[in-house]
Amino acid sequence: MKQDKIPTVLLRYYLGALRNMSTKAARYQLKVVTEFASAHTLRGYPGACSRMHGHNWKVELEAVATRLDDVGMAIDFKVMKNAANEIGDELDHRYLNDLEPFKKVNPTAENIAAYMYKAISARLNSDSIKVTAVTLWETERACVRYSEDNYSTSSQD
Repeated sequence: MKQDKIPTVLLRYYLGALRNMSTKAARYQLKVVTEFASAHTLRGYPGACSRMHGHNWKVELEAVATRLDDVGMAIDFKVMKNAANEIGDELDHRYLNDLEPFKKVNPTAENIAAYMYKAISARLNSDSIKVTAVTLWETERACVRYSEDNYSTSSQD
């Protein structure tokens, strides 16, 4: 008799697991990579970076989507890449300190990543897709990842 109940228990377990899977929201994480080159100086920096210098920046754009279109895509990678390239083209082969976003704000990797995140988000965000992060590589070994998660560094939170 106990052998007859084991398959029933397993069947209930698997049916329950299937029901839970079907009620969970889909989540697709996408990433494209682009690049641009620019020069900048870091105002107030106590070192060589206070002099004009340049970087070949690598940009990783991450987005999350909650559904697919009729073709089965969350968003065409080309659309993501074009949005990142449009912003990158505004910065490409330019002296960043002369550009409006960085006339008062230092063009640090952190501030460039934040600027790109906000500008690309304005182009791409919709009810089904949201830019989640921009990672900006200054060198092969140094990068910053900017996102707008609900995260606090305060120890009181």
